[in-house]
Amino acid sequence: MTSSRLRKLTDEYLGLERPLKLGGGVDKIDRIHKQGKLTARERIDILLDPGAYSQEIGLLVAYDEYEGSAPAAAVVTVVGKVQGRECVIVANDATIKAGAWYPETIKKILRAQEIAMRNRVPIIYLVDSAGVNLPYQGGVFPGQYGAARIFYYNSIMRRYLKVPQIAAVMGMCVAGGAYLPALSDVILMVEGTSFMGLGGANLVKGATGQSIDNETLGGAMTHNAVSGVAHFRTPDDKACLEKIRQLVSELPAKASSRVSIEEPRPPASDAAELYGLLPDDHRAPYDMYAVLSTFLDEGGIDEFQADYAREMICGTARIGGILVGVIANSRGMSKGKPGSPPRFGGIVYTESAEKTAYFIENCNRHSTPLLFVQDVSGFMVGAEAEHSGIIRAGAQFVEAMATAEVPKIVLTINHASGAGYYAMAGQGFDPDFIFSLPTGRMGVMEGDSAAVAIYGTQIEKLKKDGKEPPPEMLEEMQKVRETYDRELDAKHAAARGLVDAIVTPEVLRDSLILALETCLNTNSPHIGAFVLPDRA
Repeated sequence: MTSSRLRKLTDEYLGLERPLKLGGGVDKIDRIHKQGKLTARERIDILLDPGAYSQEIGLLVAYDEYEGSAPAAAVVTVVGKVQGRECVIVANDATIKAGAWYPETIKKILRAQEIAMRNRVPIIYLVDSAGVNLPYQGGVFPGQYGAARIFYYNSIMRRYLKVPQIAAVMGMCVAGGAYLPALSDVILMVEGTSFMGLGGANLVKGATGQSIDNETLGGAMTHNAVSGVAHFRTPDDKACLEKIRQLVSELPAKASSRVSIEEPRPPASDAAELYGLLPDDHRAPYDMYAVLSTFLDEGGIDEFQADYAREMICGTARIGGILVGVIANSRGMSKGKPGSPPRFGGIVYTESAEKTAYFIENCNRHSTPLLFVQDVSGFMVGAEAEHSGIIRAGAQFVEAMATAEVPKIVLTINHASGAGYYAMAGQGFDPDFIFSLPTGRMGVMEGDSAAVAIYGTQIEKLKKDGKEPPPEMLEEMQKVRETYDRELDAKHAAARGLVDAIVTPEVLRDSLILALETCLNTNSPHIGAFVLPDRA
């Protein structure tokens, strides 16, 4: 079904992805090569294990801002394998404003650091940045989540969490940005192309009157032979990257996981079947079990309380051989209790909230990671729901999810709406990874519902007076719908860092497997950005 909604949105996303990965464009790439350097993406390709799947985080961040001049916010952040070891890589893209930091650059670096901290995986910084993008310094320099937060996380990782941090200065590294490598475990520099200093030669001339060139001031030889700030000197980018691979191979082994792991089995269904499974109308029902069969290991889900509160699917399954607890919204109608009306799929009722809370607590006791497959429109409302204790049950659901110490991974299929989005491990609850298919829609409610919520009272009043809504009101209502449709789109969410990545059906399973493997590097609680070890 090449004309399906999922196919159309996937093609749109892939068409957007390709130019974003060119960074500042072909001319800027050529300029980097003429300087004897590789681009950020070329460096990452050499650093990562050949053929192993890697996941870029935040590719779409800021793509629709700055008139398109800051693709990927001038920094590439990736989770991938180096010498078989899951690592986080942060690489400044010097093809964009010499790698200068936008406000969104900070957001992406912090997110990458949080992934490394929570999962205790090594983080590698490939530094090539002119520092703060001065016209936007107000969004970069100050504040709790300004650039200083990067150095705070550096320090916490180094002193308390023992997360390995390797920094390679492969171009410019100036001003406060120099503290990022300085607070890492190991600093590498490249002869002839790297510079590290609190101020460059021009600033030194203006501030002190001293004339000096950058190489003598803060080049690779200076910091290896004179200041002792750096630890390794390499002749070129490729040699630097090979040295990093060697350093990673020498790191202590990662923690052994308590999670049940078996030999992986391929899914029962092909990933391409997703294109035909999801309906063109995002409000229409579909078979969630069939969707799950495209990325879970063969054998599917061993469902928990399969006959109870069927609007919520809970059960254990394997992805790449790794046991997970799956929590998924079943779309379409299902039978309610005897004598009660049918239930709407994608809505959380009192019984489904209680069932899911109990299941989450079981998984938490057994150290089983959780996968939330979101297509949720919210919690049920109305007299029957309120009288059944939906608020209390919803709070139990949210508390169980929020306090679970196991890894939490989120996949949005269609809707991520209302308080149901929160309960299904929305971003505010710090899931380890949050992915969306191109069909994802994130917002308080749909555009039609918003238009009714805003104008409903006025329309009712007009009806009582025997009048129809005037054309200007109908026009305003249509504008509300259009605004919501635009802001509900997965690309809008990805541009603001509300999801880590949009994933297509072809890579969905690989993304989930790598995310799980990354999470299994530690048995420490997966709560917040990090939990400090007990130092009593």
